[in-house]
Amino acid sequence: MASSVFSAKENTIAATFLLSAFGDEIDDDLAKQLDVLAGEGITALELRSAWGINILDLSGDQLRQVHELLDRYGFQVSAIGSPIGKSPLTAPRAFEQDRLDGVVAAAESLGTRLVRIFSYYVPPEDLDEARGEVIQRLGLLAERAARAGVTLLLENERGIYGENPTRCHDVLAAIDSPALRMAFDPGNFVQAGVRPMKDAWPLLGNFVAHVHIKDAVFVDGTMRPAGQGDGDIPDLLATLNALDYAGYLTLEPHLSFSGPAGGYSGEAGMRTAIHALKALLARVPRLE
Repeated sequence: MASSVFSAKENTIAATFLLSAFGDEIDDDLAKQLDVLAGEGITALELRSAWGINILDLSGDQLRQVHELLDRYGFQVSAIGSPIGKSPLTAPRAFEQDRLDGVVAAAESLGTRLVRIFSYYVPPEDLDEARGEVIQRLGLLAERAARAGVTLLLENERGIYGENPTRCHDVLAAIDSPALRMAFDPGNFVQAGVRPMKDAWPLLGNFVAHVHIKDAVFVDGTMRPAGQGDGDIPDLLATLNALDYAGYLTLEPHLSFSGPAGGYSGEAGMRTAIHALKALLARVPRLE
């Protein structure tokens, strides 16, 4: 098992989980990202960008530099945090298909088979009419991913077609492909006015293959460290533990800034987020 497994030393009966993080929330510099995370006992990275360059735009030489740094620090890539699907539904279908080919190549070079995606920007007045096109486009991406041996992780997010659990479930069930699973983000559900464990998990739990640790409050959508918002994260962790969840918990705290292209926490913010999550994990008992 990966060295980023968390088991609280102060609690020998604590559950164990694989931890990862979006390192670009710490700093643009990849070495700084890895140094901070390694110092906190995390040795897996969700790669969205390095040196301020999105994963889609990294050159072959830059990807080789990424690989060398990951090897030097002893890191794995938990998933590629791609922006695929964060584009208007009116864009040509080939736009995201071509981008997926590039991301799949990057994933293969970095040793991961998981790629995070989204479900397109659709004007609110067009949501009902857009259903068929969204499903068709994501289905084509899933077919492409399956041929490459890659699993796509559909993340819920406010302002995207799949911002609520009903639409996420509809898409996943309609496509019904093992190459398309759910990246469950409780903080994003809160920002969309959804109670993560009461309203979203019952519909989506069977599809979840990846979890982003992000918390927020309903009153204004402000991000908080895990357990300090309305994201039901203690309940989520207990549920995952009971299910013997084997995927990653990826920290994406957005404590300083949150925007369509990502978020930022800084070094201090990321350390705060890590410590908050570890405090919650220490209270989740190991199953016998």
